[in-house]
Amino acid sequence: MARAATTSAETLLPLPLQFLAAWIGMWLGEHQARVIEYQRAENAALFERLGKHRLRLTDGERRRLAKLGKALGRKALQQVATIATPDTIFRWYRELVKAKYDGSKKRGPGRPRKAGEIVRLLVEMATRNTTWGYTRLRDALNNLGYKMIGRTTVERILSEHGIEPAPERKRQYSWATFIKAHLGGIAGLDFFTVEVVTVLGLVRYHVLFVIDIGSRMVEVVGLARDPGGEWMKQMGRNLLDGETGFLRGKRYLILDRDPLYTKEFQQMLRGAGVKPLLLPARSPNLNAYAERFVLSIKSECLDRIVPLGERHLRRAIGEYLAHYHGERNHQGLDNVLLKGTPAPANENGRVLRRERLGGLLNYYHRNVA
Repeated sequence: MARAATTSAETLLPLPLQFLAAWIGMWLGEHQARVIEYQRAENAALFERLGKHRLRLTDGERRRLAKLGKALGRKALQQVATIATPDTIFRWYRELVKAKYDGSKKRGPGRPRKAGEIVRLLVEMATRNTTWGYTRLRDALNNLGYKMIGRTTVERILSEHGIEPAPERKRQYSWATFIKAHLGGIAGLDFFTVEVVTVLGLVRYHVLFVIDIGSRMVEVVGLARDPGGEWMKQMGRNLLDGETGFLRGKRYLILDRDPLYTKEFQQMLRGAGVKPLLLPARSPNLNAYAERFVLSIKSECLDRIVPLGERHLRRAIGEYLAHYHGERNHQGLDNVLLKGTPAPANENGRVLRRERLGGLLNYYHRNVA
């Protein structure tokens, strides 16, 4: 499977620079902790000045705190929340979600009120277009025939819904938006492990796979008992091969912080025009498509068999990939098959079952004859 290839000698960062980078990372973490501690102390001092008077928040302020608090999580909220308890903030969030799907106020004959339609459109525009300011949003509404909406009205409506001005929203370019904007040019790389029964007992195999985020197509790049730097360089050559490499035409590759993704491996990617996107530590959800494939192959196949040697493991993975690509409907893609389309249903044809791995994986179709 290995392909001959020549690579230029790669140089590592000098040891002092590595220590400097590590020190900077630790300093930034300590600095952030000091900033949070200062803000908590400052808030406590302000509350002492207020005495027993209850701090009353506007609806817009509650909505904004609810959205930010939900994204932050309960554990982090317990450390930084001072105006309200985490339970209160999460209650605000539940009320926000409930209000979003409450259709009681919209029931009734005829078209919805113009004011409600304007608000809905404005909130959607501001949320989806984070760089649009008040004037741009007003002009977009004018294009739809709402000529009497002023810039001040736009500002007021967004404030009531806890939506920040464009300079603040511009910084909130989400990971999900980035993924959608680069579908077709972005892939994810990840490992999963399998315990295999051998004559030497249980042996852990590492399986390296890559997934195209746009099409959900998956390729197992290789598997090994003890992958290392040289093995990863060979896997990089396979991925970047000009004729059969999975990463042909790709611009980005999502990687976690696994040390197996060595600097030499990442430099190979950059040299071929593929930018590695290193995820923050302990953030598996940012590589959600790869994580979802791992869940699928394990729950549907590997957790339901006992792999008897490497050859059996390779066969099981190969059979599952054939099922995954051509026989399994994918909910994230409107329940289609990744390869090919089912033959037109013939109500008079016999229902046939195609089985793999002794009936562990099944596909049902009608006989077209």
